[in-house]
Amino acid sequence: MDSTTEVYQKKEEDVVFAGIKYPLDDPPLQFEVLATCGPARASFLTLPHHKCTTPMFMPVGTQGTVKGLTSQQLVDLNCGVVLGNTYHLGHRPGPDVMDAVGGLHKFMNYPRAMLTDSGGFQMVSLLSLANITEQGVEFQSPHDGSTMILTPELSMQIQNSIGADIMMALDDVVSSTTTGPRVEEAMYRTLRWIDRCILAHKRPEHQNIFAIVQGGLDARLRDICLDGLIQRNFPGYAIGGLSGGESKDAFWRVVLQCAQRLPPNKPRYLMGVGYALDLVVCVALGVDMFDCVFPSRTARFGTALVPTGSLNLKSSEFATDFTPIDSECTCMTCKNYTRAYLHIVAGKESIGGQLLTYHNIAYQMSLMSQLRQSIIDNRFPTYIQEFIDKQYPKGNCPSWALDALKAVNINIVNQKPQEPQEPQQNNTDNVQS
Repeated sequence: MDSTTEVYQKKEEDVVFAGIKYPLDDPPLQFEVLATCGPARASFLTLPHHKCTTPMFMPVGTQGTVKGLTSQQLVDLNCGVVLGNTYHLGHRPGPDVMDAVGGLHKFMNYPRAMLTDSGGFQMVSLLSLANITEQGVEFQSPHDGSTMILTPELSMQIQNSIGADIMMALDDVVSSTTTGPRVEEAMYRTLRWIDRCILAHKRPEHQNIFAIVQGGLDARLRDICLDGLIQRNFPGYAIGGLSGGESKDAFWRVVLQCAQRLPPNKPRYLMGVGYALDLVVCVALGVDMFDCVFPSRTARFGTALVPTGSLNLKSSEFATDFTPIDSECTCMTCKNYTRAYLHIVAGKESIGGQLLTYHNIAYQMSLMSQLRQSIIDNRFPTYIQEFIDKQYPKGNCPSWALDALKAVNINIVNQKPQEPQEPQQNNTDNVQS
């Protein structure tokens, strides 16, 4: 069923767009930049349900829940925005239930802002179950085998029912390691689908659409996509199609290209990025918003995030360690539980995943807050130096990160560039958050 095997030939329709403008000059979103340091920004993002601060990390709650956490705990952790997934929520509980209850905010009792992915990412994560055409994407459900044809119109209809503050436009998504004509086809189709999303949006006074920049690792295609999306004047923009296995050197160059060209008065969202080093570097490149399943997923496997990197609490070295995960962390887990206790439950008991998820989300929130404050205090480069010194005390920071920071005039000292040892993160499987 994989249509990517078809031979793609450029058509005249690929370079002709309706160029439909976004329906509101004054959408339900305000973006106020308070301070900058190079491309990095500290801002307020005011959405219908919450006034958020950026830089911002958004936990992923694929089907209306961040696994192991209650909605109140997400508020306690000061999460500004939580993600839901249109494809999965469209299957279960479905838009009829969302309409009946008054949207996902009421359904999951979450008072703050939400963002919904369009469902386009499932073109990668469920590729073997998907057939991609100009009409949309035909999926076979991994849950019950039923079929859904997700079109731009249906994606908008489901997201209008969900009621998210930010809705992502349906885009044609290909793996970041894909090369050749399929990447160009997907980029042009993304531009054609964007106009269908605009026309299908029924609640522009209450919900915002963000457009997604596609084009793979090809700078020319990214520029074409940027030109088409910017002229439509969306409330905000996302950088998509990355964190799927590409080299980190290619990754940061695409992020910088897009961040440099996107409007300075609009929020910029980098999709699917959650490693601490990636977050720090991409804030420096000019990104405001991030999401990833990484902190919650790695917690369920027994790993805790700390300023020096991570701790595998399943390791026997923690069996008699009666200190908290991080002595400087003020989260509920660190206040009440020791590494020794967590060693017993990590990766084995549901409580282990819950406690570590709480801590890992707290770590991400704290990292974003520290980055923001360092920009406001005009000590952003110093903060990055301190962060890298903690993460890489042996001076072996990956060369891609040092190159990316140097590109925005942040020169890190006392580090000997090394090739990255960790695998490239991604959200390209179907395991939920």
